[in-house]
Amino acid sequence: MATIAATRANGTQSQTRRRHTHNEGIIPLLARAVREVEASAQRGKASPANRTKFQVIALLMREERARVKTEEGISDAERAETLKRLDGVAAILAKTAARDTSLITLLEPAAAITEATRLLKRKMLTQAGVEVSDEPAPVVAQALVPAELAERQVEPPGIESRMRANPFLAPDLARAKKPTPVVRLANWELLGPLLKSFEQGGGSACMPLPEPPVPDRLAPRGLELMPHQARFLAAVGEGHRSFLLADEPGLGKTAQSVIAASVAGAYPLLVVVPNVVKMNWAREVQRWTPQRRVTVIHGDGDGVDAFADVFVVNYDILDRHLSWISRFGFRGMVVDEAHMIKNVQSQRSRNVLTIADRVRERTPGLRPLMLALTGTPLINDIDDFRAIWRFLGWTDAEKPGPDLMAALEANGLTPADSAFYPKARQSVIELGIVRRRKVDVASDLPAKRVVDLPVELDDELGRGIREAERQLAERLLLRFNAIKGGRLGRELGDDAIIRMVCAQELEESNASSSGANVFTMVRQIGQAKAALAADYAAQLARSVGKVVFFAKHIDVMDHAEAAFAERGLGTVSIRGDQTATLRQSQIDAFNNDPEVSVAVCSLTAAGVGVNLQAASDVVLAELSWTDAEQTQAIDRVHRIGQEEPVTAWRIVAAQTIDAKIAELIDAKAGLAARALDGAEAKREDEDSVQLLALMAVLRAALQ
Repeated sequence: MATIAATRANGTQSQTRRRHTHNEGIIPLLARAVREVEASAQRGKASPANRTKFQVIALLMREERARVKTEEGISDAERAETLKRLDGVAAILAKTAARDTSLITLLEPAAAITEATRLLKRKMLTQAGVEVSDEPAPVVAQALVPAELAERQVEPPGIESRMRANPFLAPDLARAKKPTPVVRLANWELLGPLLKSFEQGGGSACMPLPEPPVPDRLAPRGLELMPHQARFLAAVGEGHRSFLLADEPGLGKTAQSVIAASVAGAYPLLVVVPNVVKMNWAREVQRWTPQRRVTVIHGDGDGVDAFADVFVVNYDILDRHLSWISRFGFRGMVVDEAHMIKNVQSQRSRNVLTIADRVRERTPGLRPLMLALTGTPLINDIDDFRAIWRFLGWTDAEKPGPDLMAALEANGLTPADSAFYPKARQSVIELGIVRRRKVDVASDLPAKRVVDLPVELDDELGRGIREAERQLAERLLLRFNAIKGGRLGRELGDDAIIRMVCAQELEESNASSSGANVFTMVRQIGQAKAALAADYAAQLARSVGKVVFFAKHIDVMDHAEAAFAERGLGTVSIRGDQTATLRQSQIDAFNNDPEVSVAVCSLTAAGVGVNLQAASDVVLAELSWTDAEQTQAIDRVHRIGQEEPVTAWRIVAAQTIDAKIAELIDAKAGLAARALDGAEAKREDEDSVQLLALMAVLRAALQ
C-alpha cells in the first residue's frame, strides 16, 4: 500500500507545513475531494468511484490527524488549526454518510482496502506533494476457511476416499491463454460504467444462441425440452461454460442446468440452493439425467454419498462444509436463486465466492461449468449484479476479468465516449447472460395479472395502526424541524434533510425489533389483515378450487390455518423451519391430493423454486418489500405446466402506509425490464422501499 514516507527531512516537513498554510498539501486536497463526494451523495446513491474516494479521504484524514498530533516542531497554534480543518473534513464525511448509509462501513478502521483504494490514495498523496514509498503492497494470503468458521468445519464420511480414488480430481495446472494487454483502459475505473451501461437499458439482454438440435436428443426418453431450453443447451454443447441464466421464473431453469452438466461433462457438480428446494433439485437430477447419482447434504453431512455425481447443499449449512468442498475437485457449480448472494459483504456470499474461485483454480483449462440461476437478478438496484458477475468470473472485486477486459479493449472506447456504454453492455451479455421472457418463448402459457383488493381496517387493530403511523410522522417531523432550525439546516435543502432524518430512523428501526417503527407497523398491518385475507382465500377455494396463500409472518400463517380449519378446508403448510423431506411432501400433497384446498406459504421460504401449479389463484396477505419477491411468489403458480390464467389477489390496507408500500413496489418493477428486457421503463429511485415509505410519511406530515 502506498504510505506516507516513514521519514522526512526537516526541510520537507517545513515545506509541507508551509503548503498547508498557503492552501497547498494534503488538507486542501481532502477538502476539495470531500465536497465532490458530498455533491455526489446529494444527487443520490454514491457511485463506485465516489465510494472509493470517500474511503481514501477517511484513510488520509485519519493518518494526517495522527501525524499532526505526534509530529515535533509544529507550534500549538498550527496544530490546533490543522486539527480544526481535519474536523471540518470529518464533519462533511459524517453528513455524507447520513445521506447514503451504505458509506458508513467504509469509515470503520477494519474496512477492506481494495486495489482501487490503494491506487487513488497513492495518486492523492502524490498530488499533495507528499513522498510515497515505491514498494508495492505486501500480498497477504487469504485463508481458505475464515478463522471464525474453522472450528465449525465438518467432513462427511467417504469424502477423503472419493478424492483418493479418482485420479481425475487432481489439479490441472494448465493455464489459460495469455491475457490481452490493457492499454486504452489501463487507468479507468470500469465496474461503475459497466453497471451504468445496464442501468441505461438497451435491447434484450440475451447472448446470441444457436438453433436447437433437431431432433432433440438431450432429454431422456419420455420427456421433451422446449425450444428455448434446447437453444441454451446447444450453447453449452458448443463450449460456452459460464452463464447468468436469468429466464423469467417458471421457464424451466432447473432442467436446463441439470442437462447442461451432462452436456459439459461437469461432474462432480456442486449445486447450492435455498433449503426449500433441496429435495426438488434431487428429483430433477434423477428425472432429467437418470444415469447420474445425486446426493443431498444435510446438517453435518451424515449419509452423503461421497461417490455421487451431483452434490446438492443449501446456503445455510455451506459454512460448515467449506473446507472439503473447496478441495474436492468439483468440475461445475450451480448457484440457484443467485440473487441471494447480492450482498458481497455477507458470509453467504463470501462462502459462495470462495468456493467458486477454488473450482476455477482446480479445473483443467480454468473452464468449469458455472451457472447462476435467477429469474429476478435485480432486487433493489443495479449493484445486485456485482456478486453474480464475480461468481461467474467475469469480474473480481474491483475490475473486469481477463475475458471481459479483452472485449472492452477490443471495442476501442473508454467511458468518456458515449458509445462505450451500449458496447460494454453487449460485451457483458456475450459472456453468457441468457434472458427469455414467458411472453416470447412460452406464448401458450396463460395470462397473469395482479389485482389489488383494498380493505378497511375499522376495528381496534386498525385504529391502533393509524395512531402508530401518526406518532411515527410526529417523530420524523420533530427531527426534521430540529435540523432545519440549526446550522446544518441552513446548508441543506429540505430534500436532503428529509433523506437524512428518514435514513436515521430506518437505521434505528433495523437495530431494534421493538417500539413503533416502520417494520413493527407493517407487521401489525399484516396481523390486522389476516382474518380478511383468510376469508377471501376461503371464498376462492370454495368457488374456483385450489388457492396458494402467502404471508410474511408466522402468526399471520397460524391465524390463516386456523381460519381454514374452521371452514373445513384441507391445508398444507410450507415454512422455513421444515425439513426438506417434509416440505416436499407438503408440496406433493397440494398438487396431487384433491382434499387439500389451500397451501399456506411463507413468502420468503416458499417464494423460490417451488412448483404449485395445481392452483391458479394466489392471495398475497402481506406485502413484500420488493417487487422481485412478490413476482417470485406469484410465479410458483404461473409456470410451465399451468393451463389456466393466473390471478394474484393482493390484500392492501387502505388509508395506511400499506397502500404507499404497494405503490412503491410497483414503481420498482421497471428495473429488470429496463436492464434486461430492453423495455422502456420509468427510472425508479434506487433507494429501498422502506426508506421511500418513511420519506413519504414525512413529506405528508410536512404538507
